[in-house]
Amino acid sequence: MDFYYFSLQSVERPEKATQRYGTQRVEAVLNDKKYRFYFEDDLVRISWGITPLNIVFSLQNKTDHSIKIPWDEAAYVDESGRSHRVMHSGVKYTNKEQPIPPSIVVRKGIFEDTILPTDYVYWEEGSRYTTGNWKSNPLFSPYLDIHCPYLTKGAYQSFESFDKAAKSKVGNTLQVLLPLQIEDIVNDYIFIFKIDSVETTQRTEPI
Repeated sequence: MDFYYFSLQSVERPEKATQRYGTQRVEAVLNDKKYRFYFEDDLVRISWGITPLNIVFSLQNKTDHSIKIPWDEAAYVDESGRSHRVMHSGVKYTNKEQPIPPSIVVRKGIFEDTILPTDYVYWEEGSRYTTGNWKSNPLFSPYLDIHCPYLTKGAYQSFESFDKAAKSKVGNTLQVLLPLQIEDIVNDYIFIFKIDSVETTQRTEPI
């Protein structure tokens, strides 16, 4: 098992955003041994939290107008540069391929949600002894490799090879394209996160 440490490397905004929404500010805050990353301009203040399983954010609308999040225009860009359509926590897994209505953030309001690539979510058929259920792949791998004697053989031959593969991800980046529509103007904000370090743990007891 491993834990990835990130930083918010940069934020790309639309052309002339500085004139419209002022200068941008980025900061990191450590709370309960977990980092939250904050971006702020005159339009919004957004905090981000990232794990290998999902991306959570909290958006504060600083304006006197409602802000729309047109989800069908949002995207997650993985470490290889491949773009993925996204869903959020208000969408049922069974509806993940359907058009997603925009979310509305009222003036001076706060909106919290979770982002997940739609093609990372899949249905696993049941067996004779289990029922089928929805599952999701981690945002990047390796994340977890299980070896059970006589039952399961992991993807890696040893903990050392797993550790090497995980730490090879250091320096890679992932991106979130979050479009924000205020009145008739759609502003594409691209948040670029960097993997700063990876910590791996080997466990011999049951999880």
